[in-house]
Amino acid sequence: MAQKVVIALGGNAILQPKQQATYENQLENVRKSCEVIARIVKQGYEVVITHGNGPQVGNILRQQDEAKEVVPQFPLDVCSAESQGFIGYMMDQCLKNELQKLGLNNAVTSMLTQTEVSREDPAFQNPTKPIGVFYSEEEANRLAGDKGWIVKEDAGRGWRRVVPSPMPKSIIGADVIGSLTNQGAIVIAAGGGGIPVSRQADGTLVGVEAVIDKDRSGYQLAQDVHADVFMILTDVQNVFVNYGKPDQKSLGTISLKEAKQYADEGQFSAGSMGPKMESAIGFAEKGGTAVICSLDQADLALDGKAGTRITQDL
Repeated sequence: MAQKVVIALGGNAILQPKQQATYENQLENVRKSCEVIARIVKQGYEVVITHGNGPQVGNILRQQDEAKEVVPQFPLDVCSAESQGFIGYMMDQCLKNELQKLGLNNAVTSMLTQTEVSREDPAFQNPTKPIGVFYSEEEANRLAGDKGWIVKEDAGRGWRRVVPSPMPKSIIGADVIGSLTNQGAIVIAAGGGGIPVSRQADGTLVGVEAVIDKDRSGYQLAQDVHADVFMILTDVQNVFVNYGKPDQKSLGTISLKEAKQYADEGQFSAGSMGPKMESAIGFAEKGGTAVICSLDQADLALDGKAGTRITQDL
């Protein structure tokens, strides 16, 4: 049987740092990403794709803020759904085109995806994830009073709204995603970590104001669809230890034990590589193979020729 791989695309796969957020720029970046993914499909893998949406949902929130006197503002979960929709459209179209160039006719579908979180998650008591535009302190405090937001000063750059970042419990519709991939389809799902929802006492779902870390959600997705490989694509070729120091070292294929040891040493910062390694280690603990690498080397990394690879046993 073909191996199933969940590919988590970093934000640079859609929008490069300091690049103007035009549709044309984002479409071209997505096209380049899909070139690589198409090569992976040609290698015979069953593929599920997830992606970030940070810049995109931030821009949607800014559009709402600028137009708030004319058009009613929508809640954060709806904005997340909007970003999933337009990014999914770009990926769906570009991947179909790139597959056609390789003589492949796999079905591709983008699935609007909700991710279940718990209302009891401690993150709801301590919102930390900055979103949207910067405000003056006076404006931020006014909005906090008017809308019930929590606002915090963000690294000397101004004041921003902060929201909870709870842990994902399950990917709603994972059984459908798995069934589609088993039939040869490529599914784009859980973009931006998924639209956060919680389950009520009667079993119904309701949207919540939160942002789920995309790598943690990707790990949950990989678990829920019973993937063999969980691949996190980022802007570095390898994970490093002693990063930025004279004895900096890149990690190739390492054991789960080694990965845990480095994590316990505090080698991976909470704001960047930490969540990626946490998710990769968690997936390897379940018996799968986790890979962290750069986008342009993804196909090589699947063959063990590039990137950082974590397995339970060497």
